[in-house]
Amino acid sequence: MTQPSSKYRLLLIHAFSMPPGSKFLHRPVEGPKESRLPNYDLVKPMLEGIEWDLHPGPMAPYGDWAVENREEFAQVAAARLPIVKEACRSGKYNAIVLLGGGEPGFQESREIARPFGIPVTSCAFSQMHVASMLGNKFSVIDLAESHNMYYYNLVIQHRFERRCASIRNVQIPFMRPGHVAEHSPQEERQKAQRGERSEMVERAVNEAVCAIEEDGAEVITFGCSATFWLQPFVAKRLAEIGWEIPVLEGYTCAVALAKSLVDLGVSASGLTFPGDRPKKWRRKKTF
Repeated sequence: MTQPSSKYRLLLIHAFSMPPGSKFLHRPVEGPKESRLPNYDLVKPMLEGIEWDLHPGPMAPYGDWAVENREEFAQVAAARLPIVKEACRSGKYNAIVLLGGGEPGFQESREIARPFGIPVTSCAFSQMHVASMLGNKFSVIDLAESHNMYYYNLVIQHRFERRCASIRNVQIPFMRPGHVAEHSPQEERQKAQRGERSEMVERAVNEAVCAIEEDGAEVITFGCSATFWLQPFVAKRLAEIGWEIPVLEGYTCAVALAKSLVDLGVSASGLTFPGDRPKKWRRKKTF
C-alpha cells in the first residue's frame, strides 16, 4: 500500500452548492479546487504541503440561493451528513473541515466521525477558540439580521457568551428571491480587490472600531463565510488607525485547528458524543 505523502489528509466540505445556472451564485462551481475555494489566497499557506480535497457540499434543498436563516441551515445540515459519513468510511482522510460560517451539521458530524477517530472542525467553533486564546473578548462582524441571530445561538452553544463582546451587523446580505439590494457581498469584494471604495469594507471597519471602543472587543472575527474576504482589508485599516488587534477569519482557523488535532492524535470525546450503546455510561450528567 502506498503511504500518503503528507501526515495531513483533509477533506474540506462546503455547506451547500447551487446549480451552475443560478443567478444567485456567489462562488465558482466549476474548475480546479483552488478556484472553487473562496479566499484561497488567504488559506493557501495553511494548505501548503498537505493533501486536501474539496467537496462542493449538498445541492441546496430549499432553492438556488445562499443559506441564511434557521430553516435553510437545518436543511443543508441534514444534507451534509451523508457526505461526512462517506468521507469517514472511505479511509482517505484523517480530518474533516466544514466550510461555511454557520457550520450546519457540525455537532452531528462530530458524532459521526468520532468512532473513526477523525476530528471535525468548523469556522465559527475554530474562530471562537482561537480568539479566546488571543484576548479577553472577541466581536463578530456579520452580514444579515437573520444570520446574526442564528450565529448568536452558536456563540451560546459553544459556551462563549462570556467571551463574545458583540455581534456587529453590516447588513449587506446575499441576494435572494423577492429581495433587491443596493449592495451584495460579491460585488463589494470585487470593488475592494480592484482598489475601489467598498461600502462593505467601510461598514466592517466602522463596526470593528465600535466593537473595540464601545463593546470591549480585543479580537475581531467574522460570521458568515461571505464576510471572510474582509479580513485583510479590515486588519490593514485597523492597523493604520493604530489598533493592535488580531483579525481572524474562519477558513484558516478551521484548517489550523484540524491540523493541530491531527498532530495531537485526538478527536471528539466519547463522553460528549457517546455511541448508541457505550460500554460505560454515566448515571448522572451535571452542569
